[in-house]
Amino acid sequence: MPHPYVPYVLLSAAVSLDGYLDDTGPDRLLLSSPADFDRVDEVRASVDAILIGAGTIRADNPRLLVNSPQRRAGRVAAGKPEYPLKVTVTASGDLDPTANFWHTGGDKLVYTTDKGAERARELGLAADVVALGPDLDWRVLLEHLHAVRGVDRLMVEGGGTIHTQLLQQGLADELHLVLSPLFVGDDKAPRLFGPGTYQPGRLRLVETRPIEDVVLMRYEPTAPGTGDLPSAADHHWLALACDLAADCPPSETAFSVGAVVVADDGTELSRGHSREAGDPVVHAEEAALAKIDPQDPRLPTATVYTSLEPCTHRASRPKPCAQLILDAGVRRVVTAWREPDTFVEGADGSGALAARGVTVVVLPEYEERAKAPNSHLTG
Repeated sequence: MPHPYVPYVLLSAAVSLDGYLDDTGPDRLLLSSPADFDRVDEVRASVDAILIGAGTIRADNPRLLVNSPQRRAGRVAAGKPEYPLKVTVTASGDLDPTANFWHTGGDKLVYTTDKGAERARELGLAADVVALGPDLDWRVLLEHLHAVRGVDRLMVEGGGTIHTQLLQQGLADELHLVLSPLFVGDDKAPRLFGPGTYQPGRLRLVETRPIEDVVLMRYEPTAPGTGDLPSAADHHWLALACDLAADCPPSETAFSVGAVVVADDGTELSRGHSREAGDPVVHAEEAALAKIDPQDPRLPTATVYTSLEPCTHRASRPKPCAQLILDAGVRRVVTAWREPDTFVEGADGSGALAARGVTVVVLPEYEERAKAPNSHLTG
């Protein structure tokens, strides 16, 4: 089934060399350099909303502003509000109405529980209050932010509990981590990430950059989701499959499709695209799976990403791609586009796989990207 869209989620934090967000003193520990604070200001100006937890409001009393007048003017010139939407999350609704958060910048939004909403509304905060139900649910929160408030890019600035939950649930698309050259050494001080079960595998290092005496490291998660709930990495891998479709030699008799096979720890096992290596009839999933040893123990827990749902009928080879996926033992497929009736009437590769127990996730936000190299076929 299609899943609602969620924003691109960027986690931003600075830590000491021993992994702390702050010390236990009364004043906030400044971990970043002046130049890095300016970089953070630039990132804030680029997003639609900034989110922090209620605990961070209590501990740091931040304003969360875009400080540069030029950047604010650029937002206005682009048709955006002068400041990004400011969002906080609280289970209890116990918030300080005198905090800077409420009295600076633009619009504010509080996500809370049903019980917390009663408390938050009693405080008369200058903010919209949204109750998510008896408990906080990050996926519901993100879906609401996108669908109701139009947030496409969300910057999360803490605290550590929120960063931990978003990473553990596979909802963070990117991590901006700044390493500061000092030690805290106090086991009572807050750490960036807490204990629990994280997605497996190594994150992908996108960038390292020295900024005065600190170092910025940008990472992206790589591990596929589990079951029918998409992870942030599912979006990355499906986008890659769509890019591979654009590499296909054009054809008047077959679609251009890209495919990637990824192990559950985020290791790319193979990739392929239609008509690869001069073979006029090879399909993307077929090309990708042919590069993997059929006995590879990672296949049963791998995910196949394909820009078009796997075929169930073909004349050029004995087995359609849906059957090749079943034979390989893969139990999860993520796709962007359901096959139209252009060549096969009533094609339903997703349904055929699901009927055999394979989890099929459709991310319709990539459909137009998957269709683009096939526009000469679909009109």
